[in-house]
Amino acid sequence: MAGAVALAMLGLGWASVPLYRLFCQVTGLDGTTQRVSEEEARKVAVSNRTISVRFDGNVDRDLPWQFGPEQITQTVRLGARNMAIYSAKNTSDKPIVGRASFNVTPEAAGKYFTKIECFCFTEQRLNPGEDVRMPVTYYVDPDILKDPDAKAIQQITLSYTFHQDRSTAVK
Repeated sequence: MAGAVALAMLGLGWASVPLYRLFCQVTGLDGTTQRVSEEEARKVAVSNRTISVRFDGNVDRDLPWQFGPEQITQTVRLGARNMAIYSAKNTSDKPIVGRASFNVTPEAAGKYFTKIECFCFTEQRLNPGEDVRMPVTYYVDPDILKDPDAKAIQQITLSYTFHQDRSTAVK
């Protein structure tokens, strides 16, 4: 019996991170955004209502990159597909692989901020001195207007922080 409990606890510990990530994606907890395919995005109705989206970009202090949005804010129609562009530059003399973490504030907006394409879905490899533009295709779900905790939100902030991905060997 004790062995079964120990195995159950081990299994729960192993599964806790993926389960928490899934929970956050479903609920938008901690500003977790949603992700959909192009096909799913085409089915979303576009509203005449607008919302302001603010973009923020940061780098971990150990990552020798410059990174930030090309445009600080956009006023967008709910349900309409939009694109924001971030730029990144490797200021070192070595190739570096980075990975972006992100969140949305206020947290209640997370489950309505939906990404179709994003540089944050994959690692980014920049060669020495390389300067790249990184698009994010997104929309804000009109269902935000039906949520009593989110319908009064006037501005959503999408924030990214790039970290060096040390698990990927760069040659």
